[in-house]
Amino acid sequence: MREQYRSSVLADADLAAAPMDQFARWFAEAVAGGLHEPNAMVVSTATPQGSPSVRTVLLKHFDADGFVFFTNHGSRKGREMAANPQVSLLFPWHRISRQIIVTGTAARVAREETVAYFRTRPHGSQLGAWASAQSSVIASREELTSHYEEVAARYPEGTEVPVPEDWGGFRVTPGTVEFWQGHANRLHDRLRYVRAETDAETDSGWRVERLCP
Repeated sequence: MREQYRSSVLADADLAAAPMDQFARWFAEAVAGGLHEPNAMVVSTATPQGSPSVRTVLLKHFDADGFVFFTNHGSRKGREMAANPQVSLLFPWHRISRQIIVTGTAARVAREETVAYFRTRPHGSQLGAWASAQSSVIASREELTSHYEEVAARYPEGTEVPVPEDWGGFRVTPGTVEFWQGHANRLHDRLRYVRAETDAETDSGWRVERLCP
């Protein structure tokens, strides 16, 4: 199976000075283009020994400091990021022949940020955070739904659900951000921002390099 990509060239001169500004441009274009769940991103983590794991999560916020998502701290990714904060993110926007690859370090966001986001979640999602000990082994789906029903009885619709202590946000601070644009004959554009050693090296604190596809 093969597809010839038809896209406009991604020129160095067209890039924003900083990667998060360029990400904001592409993200807005993905949203405007009707891409399904453009905030879905693949998160790769690893143990200190280098054993990798990967999964798809939803980006909930981004700014000049990085990319934020939320999870159970006891999940596999939560445990691995606590032991080894080096992570990679991938936004696979196949329908518009683009992808964005991030490498960086993950750290927990402030508790206040976690609480503020948790309050915006639907009631059922708040209950789900309590019902699921993410990544742990359970005997059956019935056990999971039973946990959910117990939590739902404790916190019925209209009551405030407390934020679980073992649940919260992580911010990935990028060290590199690569913007990939597909083209015909495998002549893809790959432009990668790399954090400069010192801010004096560039005006933005980043340098850009072009990679062979």
